[in-house]
Amino acid sequence: MRSATLLVAFVAIVVGVVGLVSPDSLMMVRREYLATTVGLYAVGACRIAMGLVLILFAPASRAAKTLRALGAVVCVQGLAAALAPQFVGVDRARALLEWEAKQGPALLRIGAVVALATGTFVAFAATTSRGPKSAAK
Repeated sequence: MRSATLLVAFVAIVVGVVGLVSPDSLMMVRREYLATTVGLYAVGACRIAMGLVLILFAPASRAAKTLRALGAVVCVQGLAAALAPQFVGVDRARALLEWEAKQGPALLRIGAVVALATGTFVAFAATTSRGPKSAAK
């Protein structure tokens, strides 16, 4: 489970770094692949899976309550993305992406910083387990 949690952290860190270095390329990927019905469902399923990984690993982490809460937030984001095609529609998702693009790269970089910080925190929380330190030194 630790490796799955570190994979979640790695994905968040990569998205954060790419968003900081080249926000336009990240926006292009979001526009081309994620602003479709299949893309929204796929992103929703991935976020739900990532959230469940965080929730299930939380008891063995450094920050159990925070990681559990973060996992719940990610699951809710996944449910919202999965339900978006039914309630909001792909056209509304595209309009939201266009609005983000018009705001300029600063807004996109803020989101990238949040992704980078979240991924770094998850990696930190997953690297050392809770409980007594081992006696063998």
